[in-house]
Amino acid sequence: MQQPADKSSHRAIRSYVLRAGRITPAQQRALEQHWPRFGVEFTAQPLDLARVFGRVAPCTLEIGFGNGEHLLERARAAPTHDFLGVEVHRPGIGHLLLAASAAGVTNLRVIAHDAVDVLRLQLAPGSLSEVQLLFPDPWPKKRHHKRRLVQPDVVALLASRLRAGGRLHLATDWEPYAQHMLLLLSGCEWLVNGATDGGFIGADAAESRRATRFERRGERLGHQVRELLFQRR
Repeated sequence: MQQPADKSSHRAIRSYVLRAGRITPAQQRALEQHWPRFGVEFTAQPLDLARVFGRVAPCTLEIGFGNGEHLLERARAAPTHDFLGVEVHRPGIGHLLLAASAAGVTNLRVIAHDAVDVLRLQLAPGSLSEVQLLFPDPWPKKRHHKRRLVQPDVVALLASRLRAGGRLHLATDWEPYAQHMLLLLSGCEWLVNGATDGGFIGADAAESRRATRFERRGERLGHQVRELLFQRR
């Protein structure tokens, strides 16, 4: 079967804004002490995931893991799978490294770089069994929609990095962004919607997971969480 074309190009417009943020002394120590164990430096060459993790196993990528609570919980619950997180904010990375070290997990790695660059240059086509993008910034103002991470070129890129049968799981509590995601993913010929009605998956079909910080904030504001689950053909 012909592989999906990698239609992406380097996007000058970023989907995030790097803010200084306050990093605690413990998080800073975690970055210094535990990065050699859990960190993977960004390079413009495809990773050998078997070498990175020391074994051959299904690999899940979480894009923008925040403080890493969800990613660590999944790694602890599935020791036969490997988990790779991409994040740019140092306090969140430090928080995860500290918790991962305390938990003693061996199936977790972190890349501190822009996710689109990582997908384009560091992850080989067909190398992932799952990608999760949970509560990305919705950039609600119309003039900022170009900053949204979920764009046609990125959807094609995500599809190309999944193996056949791999899963793409997205969630948002911003209804207009949810509809935008559904439209773009449904229009990708390499992805099949896991919802029987062609829409969003129900709460019972979504994996049991710890609510993220952004999800809890949305719930406090009365927002409805929308989840999408697509499978690579």
